[in-house]
Amino acid sequence: MAAPGTRSRTLISPAQLNRQRGKALYWTVFVVVVVVFTLVFLGPLYWMVTGGLKTTHEVVQSPPTLFPRQPRPGNYAKAWGDLGLARLLLNTVVYAFGALAFQLVLDVAAAYSLSKLRPVLGNLVLGMMLATLMVPATVLVVPQYLTVLDLPIIHQNLLNTPWAIWLPSVTNAFTIFLLKRFFDSIPGELLDAAAIDGAGPLRTLRSVVLPMSRPILAVVSIFAVVNVWKDFLWPLLTEPDPGRRTVNVGIYALSTGVTENEVIAALTIASVPTLVLFLLFQRNIMSGLTVGSLKG
Repeated sequence: MAAPGTRSRTLISPAQLNRQRGKALYWTVFVVVVVVFTLVFLGPLYWMVTGGLKTTHEVVQSPPTLFPRQPRPGNYAKAWGDLGLARLLLNTVVYAFGALAFQLVLDVAAAYSLSKLRPVLGNLVLGMMLATLMVPATVLVVPQYLTVLDLPIIHQNLLNTPWAIWLPSVTNAFTIFLLKRFFDSIPGELLDAAAIDGAGPLRTLRSVVLPMSRPILAVVSIFAVVNVWKDFLWPLLTEPDPGRRTVNVGIYALSTGVTENEVIAALTIASVPTLVLFLLFQRNIMSGLTVGSLKG
């Protein structure tokens, strides 16, 4: 609640809202905005789900039909078998959660060092990391490909191995920045108390910092999994073996041999895991994105 004597500035004043006309206008605009944004965000998902239920002729006809005339749920089972989605999804899970594991270990360590250990030139290192966010990802494709083709120092070819996807995803400047900002909000008194009890930096990280950082860890985990799950170009270049393809690359490679409605059904199936993951952890994600400080 606002403090006595203060006013909260809004687009519509309370006096106008108390009037019948102002209240009707407010709710009309509110409903229109909600409906429009709902259609914008959920409309493509609806077309994708219903497209997998249509016949081939109905998918390509113009104008498109709003509802399938004769829903065919069997299209999803056919797409699962014809495109080998079980294998593609398993590959993608391995790549996504492997990248997540490396990112959590190394990015948490980097953010903790920059936030609490205060290394020499730490701000310069952080600035250089953030500067990489200004570089378009497509510009880095060729240097990254040449790197995994002949890994420096050890001269190892990483193509057709999970390392080709895991290693480039480890050093994520945005993830490190998010983690550092959260670690900065943890009161220093808690770390001082842990140090007085004899805890070293690693013990403090494990016993104090990480338990308090579950919301932001959920956020960066979702980002890490989704980034690998939705990626197309990099897995296409580094995993040419058909047995090692991700779900997006596999659907693209096999789409010429199946019908359009099967492709749409396969894309729907490929989208389900990330949607379920978000719905399960949406509370953690929202709290991690909105938290700005911790109260002592």
